[in-house]
Amino acid sequence: MAIFHLAVKSVSRSTGRSAVAAVAYRAGVLLENERDGLVHDYTRRNGVEDTLMAVPEGAEWALDRSALWNAAEAAEKRKDAKVAREYELALPAELDADQRRDLVRAFAEDIRDRYGVAVDAAIHAPHDYGDDRNYHAHVMTTTRVVEPDGLGAKTRQLDVRTSASAEVEAIRESWAERVNVALEHALVPERVDHRSYARQGIEQEPTVKMGHASAAIERRAAYEQQMAGEEPHAVTPRGQMNEAIEAKRGLGLYIERGLEWLQEAKQQAELVAHNIADLAREAAQMMRARLRGPEDGFEALPGLDQSPRREHVPAIEQDRSVQVERDRQQERERQRSQEPDIGFGR
Repeated sequence: MAIFHLAVKSVSRSTGRSAVAAVAYRAGVLLENERDGLVHDYTRRNGVEDTLMAVPEGAEWALDRSALWNAAEAAEKRKDAKVAREYELALPAELDADQRRDLVRAFAEDIRDRYGVAVDAAIHAPHDYGDDRNYHAHVMTTTRVVEPDGLGAKTRQLDVRTSASAEVEAIRESWAERVNVALEHALVPERVDHRSYARQGIEQEPTVKMGHASAAIERRAAYEQQMAGEEPHAVTPRGQMNEAIEAKRGLGLYIERGLEWLQEAKQQAELVAHNIADLAREAAQMMRARLRGPEDGFEALPGLDQSPRREHVPAIEQDRSVQVERDRQQERERQRSQEPDIGFGR
């Protein structure tokens, strides 16, 4: 996913650096420093995807890279002078080469118009031994205003403590907006934010900056571990700290998703219980409606045996009818025995 990174640095003579050497390395070109006679040849270096320059109108002389940066060296007399300024930018891997170039050019022109300086930018592809998404740009600028006939006054906005913080904040915010516009035009859903996690209201511990030395050690160690078939792991203190922070983030995400799942399960259980209560209420209402009859009795309930009812005569009544029939039979026999005999024998 796209990440935000913009760092502002200075190329200072007090640390033994020169603007000519820094630009030659970043642009992958050969430049001679006229001040000390050193030749810096980086024409054989790999990874320079593109370069571009932006200068104020009327100062086309500054498009000559050698002339510009030798003039920047010659303009400074102090031993601790800042001879150049660098903006280090992370470029979204989701963009193609032309989109990355357009994005860097827009930033370069913005810095040129903001401070009146000359800008020399180099776009670098990811290192062979590093993250293959690490497209980035080194944007070098003069520390003096560039005029039609040479370099002018110093730009102090980024050197004075009272204004430097606000200036850097404005530049970072502007860069984030440009990156998001580029991502939107490229139909990429991710967005970047120049603010820290704390300012965004995100409770997440940030990783620590690795630095060139630690990053190089980690890349070499990761390569050796991969060749040996081992599980990659950090070997430097900073790398191990970042590894622990990433693990903590993963655990936090696991817990957060678990809590979300529990909340969803609770809501579903409450919904099921509510539906069951509704069904029970409707069943009770139907039962009460069926129980209602002329006398509100159970006769309104349907019989379990739906066959026609047969008339059942109690057993005592059956015995009585049999006895009556017997008595009648005996009476008829008695009467016959009392009649006179008028037989034909006489």
